[in-house]
Amino acid sequence: MEPVKKDAKTNPSATANLFSQVFFCWLNPLFRIGYKRRLEEDDMYNVLPEDGSERLGEELQRHWDHEVQKAAKELRPPKLTKVLIKCYWKPYAVLGIFTLIEEVIKVIQPVFLGKLIQYFENYDPDNMDALYEAFGYAAGVCLSTLILAITHHLYFFHVQRTGMKMRVAMCHMIYKKALCLSSAAMGKTTTGQIVNLLSNDVNKFDEVTIFLHFLWVGPLQAAAVLGLLWVEIGPSCLAGMAVLVILMPTQTMFGRLFSKFRSKTAALTDNRIRTMNEVVSGIRIIKMYAWEKPFSALVNDVRRKEISKIMSSSYLRGLNMASFFAASKIIVFITFTVYVLLGNTISASRVFVAVSLYGAVRLTVTLFFPSAIEKLSETRISVRRIKTFLLLDEIVKSKHGFLQEEKQEPNVEIQDLICYWDTSSLLSAILGELPHDKGVLKVKGQLTYASQQPWVFPGTIRSNILFGKALHPQKYEKVLRACALKRDMELLPDGDLTVIGDRGATLSGGQKARVNLARAVYQDADIYLLDDPLSAVDAEVGRHLFEQCICGILKNKPRILVTHQLQYLQAANQILVLKEGHMVARGTYSELQRSGVDFTSLLKREEEGPQAPGVETESRSPCSRTLSQNSEVSHTTSIRSVKDGTEQLPAEPVQTVVEESRSEGTIGVGLYVKYLKAGANILVLIGVVLLQFLAQAAYILQDWWLAYWAGEQEKLNVNGTVTVQNGVNVTEQLNLDFYLGIYAGLTGATLIFGFARSLVMFNVLVKAAQSLHNRMFNSILRTPVRFFDVNPIGRVLNRFSKDIGQLDAALPWTFVDFIQIFLQIIGVVAVAASVIPWILIPLVPLVIVFLFLRRYFLQTSRDVKRLESTTRSPVFSHLSSSLQGLWTIRAFRAEERFQNTFDAYQDLHSESWFLFLVTSRWFAVRLDGMCAVFVTITAFGCLLLRDQVEAGSVGLALSYAVTLMGMFQWGVRQSAEVENMMTSVERVVEYTELESEAPWETQKRPPPEWPSQGLITFDRVSFSYSSDGPVVLKDMKAMFRPKEKVGIVGRTGAGKSSLVSALFRLAEPEGRIYIDGVLTSEIGLHDLRQKMSIIPQDPVLFTGTMRKNLDPFSQHTDEDLWNALQEVQLKSVVEELPNKMETVLAESGSNFSVGQRQLVCLARAVLRKNRILIIDEATANVDPRTDELIQKTIRDKFRECTVLTIAHRLNTIIDSDRILVLDAGQIHEYDEPYTLLQNHDGIFFKMVQQTGRQEAVALLQSAKQAYNSRSRPSTSNGGVGVDGNLVIFETAL
Repeated sequence: MEPVKKDAKTNPSATANLFSQVFFCWLNPLFRIGYKRRLEEDDMYNVLPEDGSERLGEELQRHWDHEVQKAAKELRPPKLTKVLIKCYWKPYAVLGIFTLIEEVIKVIQPVFLGKLIQYFENYDPDNMDALYEAFGYAAGVCLSTLILAITHHLYFFHVQRTGMKMRVAMCHMIYKKALCLSSAAMGKTTTGQIVNLLSNDVNKFDEVTIFLHFLWVGPLQAAAVLGLLWVEIGPSCLAGMAVLVILMPTQTMFGRLFSKFRSKTAALTDNRIRTMNEVVSGIRIIKMYAWEKPFSALVNDVRRKEISKIMSSSYLRGLNMASFFAASKIIVFITFTVYVLLGNTISASRVFVAVSLYGAVRLTVTLFFPSAIEKLSETRISVRRIKTFLLLDEIVKSKHGFLQEEKQEPNVEIQDLICYWDTSSLLSAILGELPHDKGVLKVKGQLTYASQQPWVFPGTIRSNILFGKALHPQKYEKVLRACALKRDMELLPDGDLTVIGDRGATLSGGQKARVNLARAVYQDADIYLLDDPLSAVDAEVGRHLFEQCICGILKNKPRILVTHQLQYLQAANQILVLKEGHMVARGTYSELQRSGVDFTSLLKREEEGPQAPGVETESRSPCSRTLSQNSEVSHTTSIRSVKDGTEQLPAEPVQTVVEESRSEGTIGVGLYVKYLKAGANILVLIGVVLLQFLAQAAYILQDWWLAYWAGEQEKLNVNGTVTVQNGVNVTEQLNLDFYLGIYAGLTGATLIFGFARSLVMFNVLVKAAQSLHNRMFNSILRTPVRFFDVNPIGRVLNRFSKDIGQLDAALPWTFVDFIQIFLQIIGVVAVAASVIPWILIPLVPLVIVFLFLRRYFLQTSRDVKRLESTTRSPVFSHLSSSLQGLWTIRAFRAEERFQNTFDAYQDLHSESWFLFLVTSRWFAVRLDGMCAVFVTITAFGCLLLRDQVEAGSVGLALSYAVTLMGMFQWGVRQSAEVENMMTSVERVVEYTELESEAPWETQKRPPPEWPSQGLITFDRVSFSYSSDGPVVLKDMKAMFRPKEKVGIVGRTGAGKSSLVSALFRLAEPEGRIYIDGVLTSEIGLHDLRQKMSIIPQDPVLFTGTMRKNLDPFSQHTDEDLWNALQEVQLKSVVEELPNKMETVLAESGSNFSVGQRQLVCLARAVLRKNRILIIDEATANVDPRTDELIQKTIRDKFRECTVLTIAHRLNTIIDSDRILVLDAGQIHEYDEPYTLLQNHDGIFFKMVQQTGRQEAVALLQSAKQAYNSRSRPSTSNGGVGVDGNLVIFETAL
């Protein structure tokens, strides 16, 4: 594997001095670079040694293994939480000191504030001592803000790093575990689930560490505040504290409810993404079957349930935020109502000390403490899920290989072996993948293995073949030649250094199979297990591989070859014929012939389960369970024809997922408008804006009224007006009812508007997510197949998982939060300016500096975010490709190397994550510094203007200014977050505007019984997969008569599959194609595609019941379905399933063998009863018996239909009515098979000769027989078609 990374810079934080560490100055050079140009991977700093993935993972793994052993001894389940605590508690506990300092300062600050306000209450212009004291208090307020700024961010940075360490260590363990899962365990989990553990569950560690310390700091702080308040306002403070205490459990309850909704939503999301994965993987089939509607209904159904859960949890979030917003108001309201009703008079210093103290404790009590509980419960769920995974069965490592002293022949010895599985499989038992119940299985020597479904991992072709071995040029060349890859390498743009995309997207099936074989051959092993490597290639290449490679390079090694191709049997030293997991016969070819066992009859006569002869063979059970069952790019390339190399390599080199289009710079207003309009119409939006302002106004007025009231009271106290009433002296009092009434009214308004605006905003934003998802999904369903060939599945799925996930959960919350904070900041500034108008003067430079800082920061931060997401995807693609090639990796003993690569990818991601953490802290420290400046100006400004200001106004201005700390930087961070998340909206919107294929239905509907005959005419058809792509069919004229059976042959890349694509209009062909005289380009795609049946190359089954797989529209009766299954001999298989027809199939139907899946596809065709059937290389992976069965069914059931077969094996089509031979996109010959065989220069004749002498004789015999038994139609070549159109028949060239 290539090195993951070229060279990184050493990390300056390791050597930075204390000042630089506190203010993160060591980052300045990075920001300078980031401001000048885009940051690239090379600009990132190396991971600090203590953050390395391997080091962290191994450490945690040690603790975990220890715990597992200990738990086994004590007969209890092992506890993962315990392990985590044991591993990380020390460094984490030290960080608690920071939190403590921070919270102590938060409590002392209001005390300074109160003393300062008291100076204004008892203002005496001549008392200088008091003034100096006041200056001291002002300095105290300012210093405490500064210290807060510093400790807060240091604390946050270090806790988040701890979180990162836990996450990285956990990922290392999960991957390590995934590499050792046994087959049984793989059945209990899915690739999607493992990816989910790695993408969602481990992220909880990043979140939980932030809040955990508040679990003990919170209560302490609350107690301290209570004490100070008691001193200040006496017992009334208890009323306020009571409200706080009531608020806490309600918020905790919200948190509980919220995580309940989360887990429900998560299940639905998993479900939706799995369905999406199948839709995207099987999109070719879905389009050819015209099954878009049932799938669309399926996804919409899941999505609707998911959205309703998301809506509920969003409303919860809204209530939570609104109650947070209103909490302080309610608390202060209740406190002072009680205070006044107890007969006390109100004063400014009391009011604002109380307001500030409540403010200090409120964040901790209502936000951090409940968050800690909520995150803790979420993390516990995740830890439980991870633990379940870590406790799955592992494969038992068998020790193959020789002991040093015994130098002997490598061999495999098997006696009375019994394994239980779908169709028990010999190779997997030899590999040690299958546990065997009894019997002996001894393997002496190093194994190597070529899997049936070829597996390649992202990287260059060379690294796929070398697979960690050193490059020996001569040996390497020899292997390339033996595996027929030499020619392909010359054709590829970068030769063997061409980068293979996601799941080998740039290679054809045959090429992948050959790379897969080359990998096995290149290893110097003792025993070679080759699982049907010849099935994916055509006869000529197959012959080459057999002679040059299997019997050439490997001729001195023991080889176990599984094959369905009987022509190679003579070369075998020993043949094992297996049937139903039993050995039917064994011996050499001649022995078996002498014993009268005729293989071919053996294969044909048996009516039961599929079995196949071979050098050493077995019944099939494919075991690739993967995130994306590969939808093979069907235009394949070949060794021989020259033009093919260019044919299906997408222009872009598919390195890790190519960085998708992302418009540089800030996000336009237009996008916000699109986003909001997706959720509501203009009127609603205007209403929302008004609500926001009303809520904020009520919020400020409520505080202002308190200050005003205190001011009025003050005037009374000073002037002490005495009036004479009825001869009694009465001190004038304020009208309590009036002041309290208005105060209550304002509080009520704040609550109502506050709640309303939260809920309305959430409603709008979640609706926006819903409508954008639906639009994107519909757009994806309607886009031409070409889109899926160019874009890796991962990229498309990413929009549906990551981006839609952002729109569902994170974005609405961040958006609402940002708007509330933004309005509050404006409120703070407005209040301060109303008290000291000239504060606006220093504010101007502050705002300018701030705007510059924000731009300066965002430039770098956006790149860091981008790097973080691009370095994350290799971690996942490495995981999913490893899971796909699990058997291969284990057979090659490459686990450690893959683990190291995984760690390297993790470290790369950690580098960007580390930068992400520090850059945000760098920014926050600077912003909070600016706030401290603002507080300082306000405090000293009040003192300088001591003659013009009232105590109440000072209190209001200062207590508001102090709240800016933290809130301001949080608001700015949220604004950046919103902008970053809007890129998700942008990416979703981009996919809602994809080009779409022709409409599904048009005005011109074909008659209902069309096509009644099944006459297909190609009239000068040219075809290419994209407007700028190469032309794959050139000016083709051909005609397929009604009821005719036509075989289509040609070398790889000749355009066989393209012919089908043109017929199905997977891309629009040029020229005209008629079916029964109807021009196909004029009717809707569904009308066209539903009238033709196809048995595709990759048999695709979808997760869901067997019934849904046969008949997604529920158009047929049960009887029909059973009959169809009976006809393809699957009835017994389905009847044995636990719920018969209603059995839910495993992911992509992996509990069926390839042959069985093929039969299900055949059953679908039987059910459709169409006049036209197309079979696309369906027999590539099927043993001869299933093949025979398929052929027989086609002859019986589809006698009245026009059948086009694209064949790899000539015996399947040698008795067709005619054979169409394609070469490089043009028709080479087109006639009856026997006639074609008379032409010794023809391609077809050569293809027949290549199958070997015996086979060729048999083929000629069959062709002759078919030729003689056929009745000849009088018109052989041309004439008038059924509906009066002149039809052009194609002359044999």
